[in-house]
Amino acid sequence: MTENHTSEIRNVKLELLRSGPAHNQLLSPLTNYIALCGSDGPVTLQMPFEHRQLLMRLRRLRYPLDKDPATDDQRQSEVRDIGEAIGRVFGQVPALLSELGNAGAENGKLVHLRLAMSAFELGLVPFEAAVAPDGFPGSGSPLFLQMRTPISITREIRRGRPLPVNWIRPPRILFAFAAPAGLYVPAQTHLQALREAIEPWVKIKDENRIEEVKKLLTVLPNATLEQIRALCASTEFTHVHILAHGAPFKYSGDERYGVALCSETSDSVDIVDGERLAIALTSRDSAGNTRFRPTLVTLATCDSGNIESVLTPGGSIAHELNAAGIPWVIASQFPLWMKASAIAAKVLYSGLLNGADPRWVLYELRQRLRTDSPETHDWASIVAYSTVPWNFERQVNLFRDKQTQRKIEVKFDRIDELVGANEDRSDSVGKVLNDAQNKELAALCESVREDLKNWREESHAITSTKDKAQRLGLSAASEKRIGIAYTLAEEQPMAQKAYEACRDFYRDAWEIDPCNHWVITQYLSIIAILNRDDDGPVLKELAHKYGILWNAARQIVEWQIRKSSGDERAYAFSTHAELSLLGSVYGGQTIDPESLEADITYYCKEMLNELCSDAFPIIATQRQFRRYLKDWNTPVWASLAQAALDALGDNY
Repeated sequence: MTENHTSEIRNVKLELLRSGPAHNQLLSPLTNYIALCGSDGPVTLQMPFEHRQLLMRLRRLRYPLDKDPATDDQRQSEVRDIGEAIGRVFGQVPALLSELGNAGAENGKLVHLRLAMSAFELGLVPFEAAVAPDGFPGSGSPLFLQMRTPISITREIRRGRPLPVNWIRPPRILFAFAAPAGLYVPAQTHLQALREAIEPWVKIKDENRIEEVKKLLTVLPNATLEQIRALCASTEFTHVHILAHGAPFKYSGDERYGVALCSETSDSVDIVDGERLAIALTSRDSAGNTRFRPTLVTLATCDSGNIESVLTPGGSIAHELNAAGIPWVIASQFPLWMKASAIAAKVLYSGLLNGADPRWVLYELRQRLRTDSPETHDWASIVAYSTVPWNFERQVNLFRDKQTQRKIEVKFDRIDELVGANEDRSDSVGKVLNDAQNKELAALCESVREDLKNWREESHAITSTKDKAQRLGLSAASEKRIGIAYTLAEEQPMAQKAYEACRDFYRDAWEIDPCNHWVITQYLSIIAILNRDDDGPVLKELAHKYGILWNAARQIVEWQIRKSSGDERAYAFSTHAELSLLGSVYGGQTIDPESLEADITYYCKEMLNELCSDAFPIIATQRQFRRYLKDWNTPVWASLAQAALDALGDNY
């Protein structure tokens, strides 16, 4: 994703209201709707469609089996005519023009047009096809394709209370597809798109990689509703992708559209409406509370966003899923070309899993469909129901940070495997690598550095000096791991280069956040590591030069321990233990090695007492002290590192 594809997003909300129930009212130019936008007062507007007339025009937007979409002039003309009519409706709201104009003055920002409406008949109107009227950005061209002021449109249901959204959960995808009664769906193409999307987070192994894929992606062929329900009840899926045909069915005498899944009892088709599908996707416990709920559902299904009938309660499949509490639902309000559905799966999931904002991903998807499937109007068919809480941008940024770190960790797992970092060894000697392994090691290290460089340059997502210091600190920690890997691969010049880069990153992080005790400790650590083979006078000079900083770091950690609790306090004890080990270098001539060993033992035990269930801080601390003992071994701190491991219960 490019820099401005993750930059700040400006929200513009347009509410369309009328009196009466949501259902059982037809479109008419005589009906007055109230439009609310921005801080301006309400505006009365009318829709330029008779209900019967709009239904006939929408039928002309379907793809006839006997016509090539590229030569269907009537359909193409209808897309344009409806788009211009909808554009004139938007033009009736002066506040909308004002809001878009203000947003257009800020280059690189995306405008998120949140269309809130409860009237079912308005759900029939393909607002996504709107052509920008005079005065709007990109006048005369499709409003949600023009590049002058990028605009992404989503629909939302008016609610009495906010819908909870947890965008930060580790991704796990369910791909369910069905082709009953001899139908065909491009399942292999969609599976390939999803497989490519998750590739950066699949552990790199020479064999049996399919088990690692299954940790991120579950595939359900010939899906029935009961199979979907059982899986969603037993497994927490964050994303659900459903590939199936849309099919009409009768409900209270009205025609609606459902998803054509496989039947439990025969080879026939089970046409599932939105309400049944919502129940299957949202697992509940015996008390009626929701246990698992996907954050996002994508429906590669024709007419999954099509309401069709407004006479009785209940909307389209996408509407019903969003109303049932699924925060994001992306569907199609018209028939969807098979080629376009595969493009959509690839663009959506590659962007979302990389941590891009879904509103930018939707904008890019429309552009990709317009360029890669030019003979169709599938770019206008995509409809998204969304829930955007007040802290959504922060959640998206945190998710992108987590995904970046997970991606890097996958590469480090492979690096450690290549150099034998995880193997039992009595010294710091690793494996002798062949040419292919050396090339793979170099490529992985370079890829890690490139990922971190891009992450550090995301200036829009860095909201504080603490964020910036954290990114620099994690870059330094990664360089340290690269240095260890090159040491084990007996590439000392490359290891030295990595350690020096590590030192520089820690120094930059400390200068930005001078009270960050972890950064100070790691900065002192890498200086000691770089000088561990030098003689006594050099170590004495280090104590003279950095002793004050060492004492300052100890005092900051003491303050942190007094005011914190839980994991934060446990990490502070871990840092204090490491500072005690570094006292062998920075404590000066008067320091007592026995007192340092006693301090290390005390802080490690206090860390164990502080933790209740999360073992990761202990694992991370054990790993760090093992490095002092094995990878950076020196008589100066060897006994202290062993004391720490003994106190932590490590039998290494």
